[in-house]
Amino acid sequence: MSAVPLATDPNVTLQDPTSARPAANSAHCPPVQRGDQPLDWRQVVAVARHGARLELADSVWAQIANARAIVDHIVERGERAYGISTGLGALSDIALQGPQLAKLSRNTLLSHACGVGPVLKVEQTRAIICAAINNYAHGRSGISPAVVQRLLDLLNHDITPCVPSQGSVGYLTHMAHIGIALLGIGQVSHGGLLMSAAQALDQTGLAVVELQAKDGLSLVNGTPCMTGLASLALADASNLAQWADIIGAMSFEALRGQIDAFDEAVLSLKVHPGVQTVGQNLRTLLAGSEVIANSRGIRTQDAMSIRSIPQIHGACRDQFKHAERQIDAELASVTDNPLVVGTPEAYRVLSQANPHGESLAMAADLMCIAVAELAGVAERRLDRLINPLVSGLPAFLVSQPGVNSGMMITQYVAAALVGENRHLAQPAVVDNFVTSALQEDHLSLGTGATLKLLKVIDNTTQVLAIEYLLAAQAFEFLQPQRLGMGTDRAWRLLRSEVPAYDEDRWLAPDIERAAQMVRRPAFEW
Repeated sequence: MSAVPLATDPNVTLQDPTSARPAANSAHCPPVQRGDQPLDWRQVVAVARHGARLELADSVWAQIANARAIVDHIVERGERAYGISTGLGALSDIALQGPQLAKLSRNTLLSHACGVGPVLKVEQTRAIICAAINNYAHGRSGISPAVVQRLLDLLNHDITPCVPSQGSVGYLTHMAHIGIALLGIGQVSHGGLLMSAAQALDQTGLAVVELQAKDGLSLVNGTPCMTGLASLALADASNLAQWADIIGAMSFEALRGQIDAFDEAVLSLKVHPGVQTVGQNLRTLLAGSEVIANSRGIRTQDAMSIRSIPQIHGACRDQFKHAERQIDAELASVTDNPLVVGTPEAYRVLSQANPHGESLAMAADLMCIAVAELAGVAERRLDRLINPLVSGLPAFLVSQPGVNSGMMITQYVAAALVGENRHLAQPAVVDNFVTSALQEDHLSLGTGATLKLLKVIDNTTQVLAIEYLLAAQAFEFLQPQRLGMGTDRAWRLLRSEVPAYDEDRWLAPDIERAAQMVRRPAFEW
C-alpha cells in the first residue's frame, strides 16, 4: 500500500488518526527519562501530546533483561508456566513447547487485534504505548528487550499504529493492534500519512520484531490502555476546571451576582480543598469590578447555579485530585500477568490479577461525573444569561430581538450536549460480563470508562465555549462599567478572535473558535 494523505485515501473508512498529531522529538519539549522511578501522568502527556522523546535508563534495561532471562530459563527447562509455556485464558491447561511458544506470541497478537470502530487519535495511541513501556520498565514482565526497544522506536520515530477505539473490556484489543505493527502488519500514521506498518518500518530503517515466548501475552496484558487515556483525560479535565472558573466568573458578573457568597470567611466554613481553591480564584478574577460593586444588595441571594460555583466546581476539582492519585498509583504498579520475580537462579512466576483495572475504572467514572457536572451547571448559568426575566439584559443578548434571534438556539445546543453527558456519566465499572469461557468472569470496563470520559470532555468543552460567548456578549451591555481584573482579560481575549454581535450571523464558527480557546491552557491570573 502506498502512503497517501489520510483525508483523501479512498480505501480507508476509519477516522483520521493523525488528529492532534504531536511533533515527535519536538525541540521545545525536553526528553522524558524512565529511570528507577515510574513515570507520572504528566510525563505520559508530555510524550503522548507534546512529542517528548522517551528514554529508558541503563538500570531499567538491566531489570527488563533480568526478567527476560527468567523466562528464557523457564523455556530451556521446559517448565509449566501460564502464558509462557501454556495457552491463554480458558486454554491455560494446554501445554506448549519449542517453536509453538514463539508462534503463540504471534498468534496472540493476530487473534486479539479484532477491535472495531473509529481509530484513536495519535496522541491517544501514543499515551497507551508510553504507559505500556512504563509497565515493562518495572522489570517484572519478562518481555524481550528488543520488543520494548521497538515500542520506543514507534514513539520516537513518529510511527503510530491505527488502533480501533472499540472492543476492549479492560485491555487486550488496543495493545494487540499496536503489537501487530511491530510485525509489519496493519496500518500506521507516519509523518502525516497513512501507510502500511511494513512501509513505515522500512522508511525508518527498523526491522520487524521476531517474537519469543511470552512476548505476545505481555504486549496485550496490563492496564496501559486505560492508564494512558486517563492521563490525557486528566490533563484536559484539569484545564477545563480552570476555564470553568474563568467563564463562571464572567457569567456571575454579567448576572450581577452577590459577591458575599464568595467571601473567604464564608467559604472557610466549607473545608473541602476544591472549594477553597475556586473561591480564591473567583475573588481574584472579579477583583476591582465596578459591576459587582454597583450590584451589592440588588437581591437577597442569587440562584443556586450562580452562588454555588465554589461548591460545584470545587467538588469537581477534588475528584480530579483523587483521579490523579489513582493514575499515578497505577503507573507505579506492575500490571502484567504472570509476573516473574527474582533471578534466573532463584525465581517465582506469579499468576495474579494485577491487570484488573478496577481502581482506574472507578476514577474515570468519577471524573466523568465531575466533568459532566461542570457542563451541567454551565448550561444553567448560560440559560439565565439569555432569559430577560432573570438576567436584566436584552432578550437573547441581542440589541434588536424579534428580527434577530440572537443567542436563543445556542442554549438548545448546550442542553443537548448536557443531555448526552448525563447518559455517558452513568458508571461503567458497575456493569459486568463473562469472557473467556468463565475464566475472566469479572471485568473493570476501565477502557470504556476512559473513552466515554473523553467524549464528555469534548462535550463540556463545547458547553463552556457557548457560555464564554454568551458571557462576553453580555459584557457588551455592561459598558462603561469596569469589569473584574480577570474577567476583563478573558473578555478581551475572546474579542481578539470573535467580534461582538450586532445582528444575527452564522454562529457555528464562533462556537468553534471559542472551543479552540478553551482547549488551550487557561491563562493565569
